[in-house]
Amino acid sequence: MTTSAVTLPESVWADAVDLLRDPTDATLVCHVAPDGDALGSMLALARVLRARGTTVTCTWGDERWSVPPSYGWLADIDTVTPPSAVGDSPSLMVVLDTASRDRLGVLGPLADRAAGLLVIDHHAHNSGLGGVQLVDSTAAATAVVVEELLRRMGADIDAHTATLLYVGLVTDTGSFQHSVTTPAVHAVAGRLLAAGARPDVVAQQLWGSRPFGFQRVLGAALARVQLDRDAVSGQGLVWTWTTQEDLVTAGVGLDDVEAVIDVVRSAREADVAAVLKQDTDGSFRVSTRSRGGTDVGAACAALGGGGHRLAAGFTSWDDEATTIERLRQALERAPALQR
Repeated sequence: MTTSAVTLPESVWADAVDLLRDPTDATLVCHVAPDGDALGSMLALARVLRARGTTVTCTWGDERWSVPPSYGWLADIDTVTPPSAVGDSPSLMVVLDTASRDRLGVLGPLADRAAGLLVIDHHAHNSGLGGVQLVDSTAAATAVVVEELLRRMGADIDAHTATLLYVGLVTDTGSFQHSVTTPAVHAVAGRLLAAGARPDVVAQQLWGSRPFGFQRVLGAALARVQLDRDAVSGQGLVWTWTTQEDLVTAGVGLDDVEAVIDVVRSAREADVAAVLKQDTDGSFRVSTRSRGGTDVGAACAALGGGGHRLAAGFTSWDDEATTIERLRQALERAPALQR
């Protein structure tokens, strides 16, 4: 028998459905520097609410706000607004794919001022924001929780909505390569494909199309790559960094080089991979991945960030040497995982 992809008490589902039954307006917020799961989940729920007559605002709390270019093809991405467009006291605030208040960026204080609050998430290190907590750390993606919520709302899932949810699903399952991929997860994927999601189109947009400048930044990053076999209690750490000069020379932005980590992580000698990407303000956005032996989510949470057990990140204002040393120490303290 195929088990459910989401495990939550019926009372929590009922409270969430009740909040979304007929709101006049709703403010949907995802985490800063949003990924495919954050954007796909938020925009999918927004489509359904708008179809029911709700006025919806979609945003996230980055101070230097912009739409990630690699997700510019998503349906309704043109409806998202900067955080400055959000009122001071939302009547209903829905927080998606966000594990902590600091990941809401400048919108963090709104969680205390909203008349109604619904949190939809799947991060194991969710610290709680109050309100109705539709949080299942065993779910493969926030999109999985949203898909179940929409089914319980009796919502019609059109092809655009299905594609948005599918983007979230493939993003956080590593295109179904991670251990969170269960029979129930494939059942969710099957329902989304039946509703009109096109896996070939999604794969081409997410992984098969990058600017030429990515190749140049990748080359620079691989020229600097280092392997520390003794790190992570002997499991190994492979890491590198990119500079603003790299990006300017190649004519690309941070969002365009996120996939560098996917190449670096392929080193079989290391359980953990890290890429430090320098931002325009001099800080480093750090992406980490684990092969399955180390909880990088716990390590990144200890450094002010967060994410999943096998994929997480944080922001550092230190130089690359200091940043990687802080990460090494956090990884030594991070819980080991059962492979």
